[in-house]
Amino acid sequence: MNGLPVGVLGSVGVLGAGAVGQAVAGALVASGLAADVLIASRTLEQARALAADLDDMRATLGSPARPRACLPRDLTACHALVIAVRARFTNTNQADVRMGGAAANAPLLRDIARDLVRDHPGVVLVVTNPVDLMTRIVGEHAGHDRVYGVGSNLDSARYRLLLAHHWRVPAADIRGHVIGEHGDHAVICASTTTVAGHPPPAPIPLTSIRAALNQRPGRISSGIGRTRTGPAGAVLAALRHALGDTDGTVELCRPWRDGVWLGQPIRFQAGRAEPCLPDLSQQETTQLHAAAAKLAAAFTILTTADTKEPAHDAAG
Repeated sequence: MNGLPVGVLGSVGVLGAGAVGQAVAGALVASGLAADVLIASRTLEQARALAADLDDMRATLGSPARPRACLPRDLTACHALVIAVRARFTNTNQADVRMGGAAANAPLLRDIARDLVRDHPGVVLVVTNPVDLMTRIVGEHAGHDRVYGVGSNLDSARYRLLLAHHWRVPAADIRGHVIGEHGDHAVICASTTTVAGHPPPAPIPLTSIRAALNQRPGRISSGIGRTRTGPAGAVLAALRHALGDTDGTVELCRPWRDGVWLGQPIRFQAGRAEPCLPDLSQQETTQLHAAAAKLAAAFTILTTADTKEPAHDAAG
């Protein structure tokens, strides 16, 4: 755990009091995973308002977690930091929706990495979309290896849930990964998917499963305005593993090849991370390389474009 005591989850900081930041902070308080939940946002008033709301939750649940507002600079002492901010922008993308905020969010994440993450001693989880690009920005500008992106673990959870519904089995019986981009170039690892430790009882209906995976976020957003509790659950699962609270494998964005960051299974033992990419079929390998090429090209555009820095905002 990079010098932090294994199993001791003293404090987790949440940067951003928007939809996802609120859900993440609420999950942290409800779970009691950390002794302190520190919240920073675009304004101190926003952070104080969320902290007060969470304090009400703490009182009703009897949670040991203590929520409190702070300034962004106060988050550097946390065992873990969750970045759930976004710039102000209007997303006009009809396809590749998560890429719609890349140019707006990139300068914001770059500054956070330089001003805050570089001096952070613990684990950093990036939630801001497009998460694979934003995680790379934070990781490269922070200059340390404790940065992860949350995205592919949510995709994987959705994949397992869809298969469980399809075959009418418990979701816990499904083992399988979705890797690559958290977006249109996600790679379903169908060739290594198992059900109760055995090969699937029938061919995986990849066309319908892929369509359901692509449609699910939009269906949620059209109904409630934004996905929030799903990403919060993914953050909580990632924190439990990255902070050494539990051992196991989660799909997170990390460096892969040639400087590209993308989602891949990471095996955690006592908080120590080791990539464990499964054996891929030829088709899956081709898809993963296509995802990597897309992310590499998008990152090049981001880092070479003369973008105007947007106004900062807090969201999830």
